[in-house]
Amino acid sequence: MSSVRSAPPAAPPRAPAPAHPAATRARPRPLRLGRGDRLFLTVIVGIPLLALLIFVWLPALASVGLSFTSWDGIEPSDIRWVGLDNYQEIFTNYPPFWPAVQHNVVWLLFTALLPTPFGIFLAYQLDRKIRFTRFYQTAIFLPMVLSLAVVGFIWEIIYNPDNGLLNGVLNGVAPGHHIDWLGDPDLNLWAVLIASAWRHTGYIMILYLAGLKGFDPALKEAASLDGANGRQTFLRVVFPALKPVNIIILVVTVMESLRAFDIVYVLGGGVGSKPGMELLSLLITDNIIGESSHIGYGSALAVVLLIVSLLAIGTFLAQTFRKEDQ
Repeated sequence: MSSVRSAPPAAPPRAPAPAHPAATRARPRPLRLGRGDRLFLTVIVGIPLLALLIFVWLPALASVGLSFTSWDGIEPSDIRWVGLDNYQEIFTNYPPFWPAVQHNVVWLLFTALLPTPFGIFLAYQLDRKIRFTRFYQTAIFLPMVLSLAVVGFIWEIIYNPDNGLLNGVLNGVAPGHHIDWLGDPDLNLWAVLIASAWRHTGYIMILYLAGLKGFDPALKEAASLDGANGRQTFLRVVFPALKPVNIIILVVTVMESLRAFDIVYVLGGGVGSKPGMELLSLLITDNIIGESSHIGYGSALAVVLLIVSLLAIGTFLAQTFRKEDQ
């Protein structure tokens, strides 16, 4: 008789493992700012936005509206709609506009070709860890700490035709030499450009030096191992790699050239452009706060300057970002 094995008894069902305390814990609720935090954020964000709206955007929009009117700036009831007459007068019947445009172009070319490359050159040299680097940085950047109005007062003393520093040096070299640097229409614009370049060079130096501090030194070492000298390393390795800094420098140079006002206002003697020192910013000021106020015409000039600035910078940035996307 064959024996039949009996099946082993089934194991009792295992009780489910107790859930981990972390799993049973409810999901943390998103952190909600308290009433005081919301009030603080509203204040620190709202006040700058409100100031930007009141002091920048509203005057800009008001200038656009006033550019289509004729107004002497006294009684609001005297505002008279003239349409595009102010713009037509700018381009046809007002001769100082074109010399001002020419001088702004000269300012842009001078700034882009002399102080800007010189500031980049100084930054590259100071980045090589030469002796007294900190002293040189401070001395070159010091004019940037000063406002353009203070820089104008300093150079007004230097250019003084009677007892100025520059004429004193010239008289020491060639006695009897006397030059009216700010009164001569053939010299005054270049004199102001040199004073502006003194300040602009330090600004460009600091911007480019900041970019060089983040540059990978291994790229320079690789270029030197390939036999590249210092000039070739800068032009073929460093300069292309710092393209974002180059874009910032170009935009800053264009903006500084288009909005040049303070130093010209000081060296030019206030409202009323001297012959040879006409700039768009000075024409705007002369027509808005001058003796014969033409608010509408001055606002039209301001709109033209705004459009030129937006077109120049917007076109350049669009082309730059398009190339990066490609």
